Amino acid sequence: MRITPETVRDEREWVRNRAPVVVPIVNETRDRRGALFETDVDGVTPEAYRREVDAVFADGEVAVNVAGCVALLRDLDVAGDYPGFVVDEVLGRELAATIAGGRPLSLLAQATFHFVDVHVSEDATASDGAGAAGADDLDAALAAGFQTRLPGWEWRDGESPFAVDPTREE
Repeated sequence: MRITPETVRDEREWVRNRAPVVVPIVNETRDRRGALFETDVDGVTPEAYRREVDAVFADGEVAVNVAGCVALLRDLDVAGDYPGFVVDEVLGRELAATIAGGRPLSLLAQATFHFVDVHVSEDATASDGAGAAGADDLDAALAAGFQTRLPGWEWRDGESPFAVDPTREE
């Protein structure tokens, strides 16, 4: 595989155009996790998703890594599937973390990936031609990464009570 700036642009476009598949997965995930944590979580619109895709791909170092993971998962198919279970899980987890950003969000996205992945089946996601074995992991990773990164969780609204202001003497 060779990744060029054109490859990154192509993968960005593919990820943006994936909104009709990914956004419902993001919102289902937010509903499920919101119920588990007894909180309401704002949904994500296709427009918000696409804006965030643009933000991720605007950072060249992040963009090339996201594009590489996306391209690998789009093409990953293992005969019998199960022997390839580890590689698509690793790529999916890392893609989700890369999209979400640095710690602690990257760790949260990795955990969310596994939560999402059990609800996304290859059959459901491959119906539009994304048919490789990595397709369900790709959609789960995109949903986990973007749902973590996008606003809507109450605990992410406002300033953290744990932030220390070094200019303020106590």
